[in-house]
Amino acid sequence: MPNNDSFYKKVLDNLYDGIYFVDEQRRITYWNKGAQMLTGYGEKEVIGRNCHDIFLHLDSNGNGICSDACPIEKTITDGRKRDEESFLHHKDGHLVPVCLRVAPIQDTDGQMVVAVEVTGDHSPRHALRQQLENLQRLALCDPLTTIANRRYVEMSLNSRLEEMRRYGWHFGILFLDVDHFKQINDTHGHDTGDRVLKMVAKTLVNSARSFDVVGRWGGEEFIAVLANISRRQLPRIADRFRHLVEQSSFRLDDRLLRVTVSVGATMSHLDDTVESLVQRADTLMYRSKEAGRNCVSIGFGEEMPETSATPAASASP
Repeated sequence: MPNNDSFYKKVLDNLYDGIYFVDEQRRITYWNKGAQMLTGYGEKEVIGRNCHDIFLHLDSNGNGICSDACPIEKTITDGRKRDEESFLHHKDGHLVPVCLRVAPIQDTDGQMVVAVEVTGDHSPRHALRQQLENLQRLALCDPLTTIANRRYVEMSLNSRLEEMRRYGWHFGILFLDVDHFKQINDTHGHDTGDRVLKMVAKTLVNSARSFDVVGRWGGEEFIAVLANISRRQLPRIADRFRHLVEQSSFRLDDRLLRVTVSVGATMSHLDDTVESLVQRADTLMYRSKEAGRNCVSIGFGEEMPETSATPAASASP
């Protein structure tokens, strides 16, 4: 590890948070780029000056704290760390909400130096933005399985269709339906049914690549949107999804509960809409049901579908 001032100054200068040092007279001795970004003041404007002469700190009610309640002054006096939320005046005049962290340190000469970290985005507006982002995430997330919901899948399909028309990038889609799901609910109860849906959802997501989208379409139905694949690759990928679900299980009382899925697989067409693409995959999925379930039916709209059937029991000891 390098042991020189220029190395550590370079590290501090490249932090996003504002960092500055003051001496025992509260004069600023160091000022990083993060502090400049938060306050609008450059290094040459602040070095050697007292902080309260430049960017007056205020408490959460807008009262000045630089004279009677200055956290920096308190730390200089008692040597204790402090962490406070406050406002500071930006060079342009507006107030910037920050979290102020103050810590005493000693320099190489043994003199007291106070390090001040100023972190932005602690405002109610930031909290509201975070809340809106969380609400957006929740609005696109299935609450039971925590994977993408139908709305997000539809958005992804629209995006892929637009890419296909613009760049010629075709993609695949799988429509998967849990076999005998009503029987599972009737026999073992809805709590067990929910466990099954969570298990299938996690298996499907873990089977997908990072740029694929797997979502719950509704009930016991799932859709996988597969980018960057060809017709030749589609059967192998679809059967891999089917097989991995078949191998999933959890213990229920004295036995393992396993489920299977029926799969419809197809590729996108230039004249497809979200509705036509999903309908084609859905129709193929029902052909897998008719073929005995736990199989994949593949079709591209121009010819009869191919079906690979491998029936399996829904539960095993």
